[in-house]
Amino acid sequence: MSRSKDRPGRGRLRGWGGVTGMAVACAVTAAVTLLPLAHHSVGPAGAGTSGGVATADRARAEACTEPEASLPASGDDGPNIDKIKERGKLIAGVDQNSFRWGYRNPESGDLEGFDIDLVRAIADDLLGDPDAVIFRAIPTNQRIAALENDRVDVVVRTMTINCKRLEQVSFSTAYFQAGQQVLAPKESPITGYDSSLKGKRVCSAEGSTAYEALEKKSFGALYKDDFDGTERDPDLLTVPNQLDCLVRLQLGEVDAVVTDNALAAGQAAQDPAVELKGKDPFTTEYYGVATKKGSDDLVARVNKVLVDYRAGGKDSAWMRSYEKWLATGLPGITAPPAPKYRTD
Repeated sequence: MSRSKDRPGRGRLRGWGGVTGMAVACAVTAAVTLLPLAHHSVGPAGAGTSGGVATADRARAEACTEPEASLPASGDDGPNIDKIKERGKLIAGVDQNSFRWGYRNPESGDLEGFDIDLVRAIADDLLGDPDAVIFRAIPTNQRIAALENDRVDVVVRTMTINCKRLEQVSFSTAYFQAGQQVLAPKESPITGYDSSLKGKRVCSAEGSTAYEALEKKSFGALYKDDFDGTERDPDLLTVPNQLDCLVRLQLGEVDAVVTDNALAAGQAAQDPAVELKGKDPFTTEYYGVATKKGSDDLVARVNKVLVDYRAGGKDSAWMRSYEKWLATGLPGITAPPAPKYRTD
């Protein structure tokens, strides 16, 4: 866990049952990370693709104006799908620490959540069995590396589609709309993503869009660790997993967390002493299923799965999953985001 020096408030664990809760949180974070942690884990963009494809993809990313536009949906097979079928299992990179999105039920030991439901729908379409999945838990900063190094076929882990990431991976159409927001203790004077953050210690996950937002505008917040991105990084303000930010907030080691409101809602549900600050998210972002760069057959097939997953209005599989996992913390959503497709 934290290797930082003691700070005021350390040892004050909000909402987790004191020291026992802290031990459980640490154990969960450590036990489910199956891929090795590394601060320099991102491989070369377009790894495993031809030079022409990589060049075309890079040009598209540089001219990127609508990153959510993906390949048209298709039920056809291809080399990447054939490999999955030959293996008989879909290997999916997921989170096991994000309550209601991807987490391990402490009673049953099963993986559950909105993202997990989608993974099972993809496996059912490809292999005729929603349980034909090998789940691999990966931290935020390992998502792209896991795809580039062929450790997973897909990443379904609240991963925001954006132009920068399109240089390294391919994305499906959007399956959820989210936005960045501030999470802080209810009694905190912090009011949102504004000047109230000045001088405050703000935590975000490495490789996240939250960290990128703080880089662009921090309002004077302290958000970057000394020796960030090196072996000497204390992982206090920038951490491998979002749950680590919540633990640090509960310990009083940081004053606030910046993360997707969708994830923050789950964290607030875990700890009633914290809340989302600010009326609305300060960004608009869309989650997509990520694949290795150039895996066009798999992207198109996932898009076909998403067409079926969205179909049916209020009775769609998407809405049933939303009502089961997310409606309590993120009420008022009446439909999934509409798909956008590339025309080039």
